[in-house]
Amino acid sequence: MLGACDAGGGEQPAAGASASPSPATGTLEQLAAKAGCEPDVQTDAEEIRQANCATGDGKYVLATFATDRGQREWINEANDYGGSYLVGRRWVAVGDDKAVEALRGRLGGAVETASPHHQGGTGGDGGSEEGHQGHHGS
Repeated sequence: MLGACDAGGGEQPAAGASASPSPATGTLEQLAAKAGCEPDVQTDAEEIRQANCATGDGKYVLATFATDRGQREWINEANDYGGSYLVGRRWVAVGDDKAVEALRGRLGGAVETASPHHQGGTGGDGGSEEGHQGHHGS
């Protein structure tokens, strides 16, 4: 269901690269501290906590989830917009490739990439697009 781009579907480092650490766990603040950022919390709800972060490697969004299902649903919706995602246990970091790769070295996790789906206009998921807020370029 997730759009991972590596052929093996798992966390396999590129030839010559070292494996990332085991995926980190913890609260939004604990993950941000491991990543080296001071989180600017934007969403503080029971099911999701989300913060903007910035380090020397770039800007990114860090989100933590109360449930695995909530994380899966968030990723499925976010995949419609494309981008690179670093995915751990009940957390996701979203940013440009440089930021995501740097975070992987600190937090572990699996890098997933997605192509934007909105441009095709077919809406193969049956109309879930109405619930999206913050469309870009509409």
